[in-house]
Amino acid sequence: MPPSSQGRAGRGGWIVALATLGPVGRKLPAPGTWGSLAGLLYFTVFFSRMTVFENLVASAVGFVVAALVCGLAEVRMGRTDPGEVILDEFVAMPLCFLGWPMLVQRWPVWAVLLGGFALFRLFDIVKPFGIRRLQAVRGGWGVAIDDTAAALVACASLHLAVRLLAVR
Repeated sequence: MPPSSQGRAGRGGWIVALATLGPVGRKLPAPGTWGSLAGLLYFTVFFSRMTVFENLVASAVGFVVAALVCGLAEVRMGRTDPGEVILDEFVAMPLCFLGWPMLVQRWPVWAVLLGGFALFRLFDIVKPFGIRRLQAVRGGWGVAIDDTAAALVACASLHLAVRLLAVR
């Protein structure tokens, strides 16, 4: 293998590993669901005490990183939006829970987490409200933008459900 292509493959290794969250995206069935579940843990550990503004800023940074990494991973893997690339689901998940304190005032924590996760997976798979068209954006930006949109629609739906179906 020529040195230049060997160097490129070597650099691509960590890009693909990050884009797939290591073995999570490559070894488990339904990788998008597992990436979303990892994103739920990411939210719980790092975002649950953030303000809406802090969540938006951290999520914007995560979006840019995911778009760049996922775009490079597409090139390295030679495929457009490969299913095993799940960094986009991972970084979008915290957006499902914008306004977290308002959500957990009316529903138990477990119900909010389960509801946000389920709504995000639904909107990420079905891609309604023009979300599917966002995938036409080129490169990693298209990989990441549809998940971000799905998370924001899930957030709006979750807030609506919590208000209409208050448990506490």
